[in-house]
Amino acid sequence: MKHLVAGFAAGLSLAILAAAPAFAADSVLDTIKQRGYIICGTSQGVPGFSSQDDKGVWRGFDTDICRSLAAAIFNDPTKAKYIPLSSKDRLATLQSGDIDVLPRTTTWTLGRDVGHGVSFTAVNYYDGQGFIVRKKLGVDSVKQLDGASICVAQGTTTELTLADYARTHNMKFEVVAFADLDGTVQAYEAGRCDAYTTDLSSLAGTRTKLKNPDEHLLIKEVISKEPLGPWVRKGDIAWFDLVRWTVFALLDAEELGVTQANLDEMLQSKNPEIRRLLGQEGNFGESLGLTKDWVVRIIRAVGNYGESFDRNLGEGSPMKLPRGINALWTQGGAQYAPPIR
Repeated sequence: MKHLVAGFAAGLSLAILAAAPAFAADSVLDTIKQRGYIICGTSQGVPGFSSQDDKGVWRGFDTDICRSLAAAIFNDPTKAKYIPLSSKDRLATLQSGDIDVLPRTTTWTLGRDVGHGVSFTAVNYYDGQGFIVRKKLGVDSVKQLDGASICVAQGTTTELTLADYARTHNMKFEVVAFADLDGTVQAYEAGRCDAYTTDLSSLAGTRTKLKNPDEHLLIKEVISKEPLGPWVRKGDIAWFDLVRWTVFALLDAEELGVTQANLDEMLQSKNPEIRRLLGQEGNFGESLGLTKDWVVRIIRAVGNYGESFDRNLGEGSPMKLPRGINALWTQGGAQYAPPIR
């Protein structure tokens, strides 16, 4: 009997091992270090978040996450490659391993977090779905759009939220869906639909690029919660932690008053929180597979969260978006990062 039990146990162990998924020996961080650069999924061009300048250089609030990661790993923010992705392809491309990280205006939802083999890391922008219409339409409320045709991009939460709103308020919309962002915006501008709906931050950027921006109005109602931030593949908790804490480091730096301009001065600070943030105390960088000065590298390359926001989205940018809910918690907003300790 003992032999039968032992044989059964051994067979069961072998069966479990055979059924277990095979994981690559190298972590994502190891692969990136061996490759010599990070591969980031980005949008096909969302002003303020990720778009190419006239020299073909990718810039934006989301792009700064990639630059921060490249700075933290290589001490060189230019060691990043960007792959433009449509909304419908972005998560599949991440899951397939063709990119290392997806910091691309992608809303955190339960379905995405558990059903696509990917994980959300941290909120770098709190957004909400809104609408843009032509002023001549005489509309200033979403409820006045009953029966209207609405342009949306495929593969987004926008479609689902629009359908939910219609059901909740007993309204009907004629949905005109397009495969990519450019096609959606072009259709709206060409008059193929009465309104265009997506995240308000994206709409603000889109409005600045329309032929006659003053002819268009952003309806001030928000019909959803859209927490945005970088995504990674499941299965590598160390890489998940590194990406998440890179976002947190940007926020902690702003809260502690550490900027590009005063970084050298802050390196002499006696404040224990600042000393831990900048690697003067503790081994937090090493615990992430980086160097002690990983946050120093990030701040030198990108600045803190507030500096990135202002440069790409806020008063220092063409969009002039207010910080609003994306202000730090100490200033009445929702942005809040755990301490490095």
